[in-house]
Amino acid sequence: MSLHDLPPPRKHSRLGLYIPFGIALLVVIGWTVLWLWARGEARVRMDAAVEDLKRAGYEISWQDRGIGGYPFRLNVTLTDARVREPSGWGLQAPVLEGQAYMHAPGHWMLAAPDGLTFVRPLGGPVAVKGEVIRASLKDLDKRPPSFSLQASKLTFQPAAGAQPFGLTAADLVEFHLRPGPDDEGLVAAEVKNGQARLSGLFGRIAGDKPVSITWNSRLTKMSAFAGADWPSAVRNWSDAGGQMRVVQGGVTAGEAVLGSNAGTLTVGTDGRLRGMLDVTLRQAPMALGAMGQAGVIQPEAAGAAAAVAEARQGQGEAARATINFQAGQTTLGPVAVGPAPKVYERR
Repeated sequence: MSLHDLPPPRKHSRLGLYIPFGIALLVVIGWTVLWLWARGEARVRMDAAVEDLKRAGYEISWQDRGIGGYPFRLNVTLTDARVREPSGWGLQAPVLEGQAYMHAPGHWMLAAPDGLTFVRPLGGPVAVKGEVIRASLKDLDKRPPSFSLQASKLTFQPAAGAQPFGLTAADLVEFHLRPGPDDEGLVAAEVKNGQARLSGLFGRIAGDKPVSITWNSRLTKMSAFAGADWPSAVRNWSDAGGQMRVVQGGVTAGEAVLGSNAGTLTVGTDGRLRGMLDVTLRQAPMALGAMGQAGVIQPEAAGAAAAVAEARQGQGEAARATINFQAGQTTLGPVAVGPAPKVYERR
């Protein structure tokens, strides 16, 4: 009796082996198309924003722009980037880098690895170098957006022919802008262990001791802070009743201290600061005398203000006083010490 031949074994299909690779290929192609679209969209939006700013009077340029970062980031690199706003303030950077992740395209990290230069309308350029100069920007649909700047181990060097800058170095500089509840914005800044330029006013007051600055405040009516340029935005904000409420502020220069934990500020139609600050002064006579010698305020006004501060010190080293900004003038108690600071140039 013979046995029937067994049927040959069936070949297993390799389709199951190729399907995962096919799916992966489709995902890669789809992601690549999405990234290319995002890169093009970033370029278009950036160009549109630049054109809007130019129409408002800003000067913006760069020598070269690169957009990369595939597959998970958008990296924008500008070489010889320059921006100048209508009143004359400007910023320049040999290299300016921006980075956003594809899953969070509205959150940008910024860096100036080779330092930057800020330009003062009257004082001229100041070159800034540091171990770290970086910033973050997000919440662009809010007013104000969230912006943070952090820089460490900084040096400041005025350009040839430029006016001196108050500091030569600082261990840390921070600036923060945040949207808050109830149409508010939060503004905070800090300078730690700044070194005074000894030939300037800070040097007269601080000597060889460090200078530190702290500022914390809230701005109301931020939805009204909008306009074609900086002066227009400030005027619209002020006309709507916008105010800056001081939470904490202070300058420490050697033994001299100016501090404030209360005050309300706004901006007048002349572009100058208005309002008042309750302040605490330590070693005020010395600081005011230095201001008079440096020509920041008139010597006669410096002497009168120093006498007021000394009288209010009593038995201690600290004096309490009120600084008022009104009718274009700054007064310490009853003594006018000079013009009120300008927030924008009236045109």
